[in-house]
Amino acid sequence: MYKPKKPYFYGTGRRKSSVARVRLFPGGTGEIKINNRPIDKYFGLETLKLIVRQPFVSTDTLGKFDIEATVVGGGFTGQAGAIRHGLSRALLQADENYRAILKKEGFLTRDPRMKERKKYGLKAARRAPQFSKR
Repeated sequence: MYKPKKPYFYGTGRRKSSVARVRLFPGGTGEIKINNRPIDKYFGLETLKLIVRQPFVSTDTLGKFDIEATVVGGGFTGQAGAIRHGLSRALLQADENYRAILKKEGFLTRDPRMKERKKYGLKAARRAPQFSKR
């Protein structure tokens, strides 16, 4: 059966090798779902939950939106950062006046630090094989 789609604001967030697609539904209760699981079931650490909620705390919109996020790649910390980035971008679509607050906090900047690629002849990106004189 056809289910009418609720209007939402969208933002894509990235950090390290994680990519998060975040949908923000206005007039919600503050429910956060990540990959169809509640935030408490998805992230075990309290600090990661805090990172995800940071844009809401700084813009004073905690509990005014429902969030559905789909996140792939990377580890939990990178995923939390990617969700925060996507959430901040989606909040901008909701209200452009949040730009100054989010920019000052640094939530709109994509963290460019990534794992450096491995080079040939080396064990890792810069780690050379152990030197043996004999």
